[in-house]
Amino acid sequence: MIEKDHPQLSIRRQSKMLGVNRNRLEKPPGKMTKADTELIGLIDDLHMAYPFFGQRQLRHELRKIGHHVGRSLIRRMMRIMGIEALCPKPSTSKPCPEHKAYPYLLRNVEVTEVDQVWCADITYIPMPRGHCYLVAIMDWHSRAVLAWEVSNTMDTAFCLRALRRAFERTGRKPKIFNTDQGSQFTSPDWVKAIEDQGIKVSMDGKGRWMDNVFIERLWRSVKYEKLRLWSYETVLDVSRLVSEWMDFYNHRRSHQALDGKSPWHLYDPETATQKAA
Repeated sequence: MIEKDHPQLSIRRQSKMLGVNRNRLEKPPGKMTKADTELIGLIDDLHMAYPFFGQRQLRHELRKIGHHVGRSLIRRMMRIMGIEALCPKPSTSKPCPEHKAYPYLLRNVEVTEVDQVWCADITYIPMPRGHCYLVAIMDWHSRAVLAWEVSNTMDTAFCLRALRRAFERTGRKPKIFNTDQGSQFTSPDWVKAIEDQGIKVSMDGKGRWMDNVFIERLWRSVKYEKLRLWSYETVLDVSRLVSEWMDFYNHRRSHQALDGKSPWHLYDPETATQKAA
């Protein structure tokens, strides 16, 4: 939410208005060249199409289209993007000992009603200069997006803002909340916010992107149906475009799997009717 080049507000003033400690702001990333930005866009496209590709496969695909880059550069770009191949990891990849890992509670469970399961995930969005992240909270049964948030830092705070917004907007809570094992969702602050509501915490197995398949499909849709088709320069531009698309997705886009209904019509028919009117 901090804009480094704001024409009127200094970083110190913005920090004070947001109630954050200026000294704890994330160190700004190093300057990226135009070639870096182009490479990140290509990697993002390939990752969306083939989420199971690792550095070797990405290097092979990039060389097919004339980009002869090494694995070290691809590794650095993927680290900046916060993405990795969605496949089982070696046993040497261990979770942070301070963070408790929770079991996956949805195996062989049939989700048949709204608010039975909510899920959350984060995706990376490249920009002409820099990047940002999008988090969304989704109801699993109706596939309605209950809340979302865009940020230029991938921390727990912006996930918690989206979570609070979901509770406030719906006035409801799920029985189970499912996420991956990302550091944002295994952090004590996130887990406490879930458990304080009496909700069971469920976490995907490492690399099991299919455990959260509906929200993975959401990322593909928002990128290919909106963000790839429009130009944007700032986080505010991205927020505006995402807001427009989420409104369309929730209230006007029909789904064959939902008998032609929109996600929000299935989630909350009364407010969906009011929105249509």
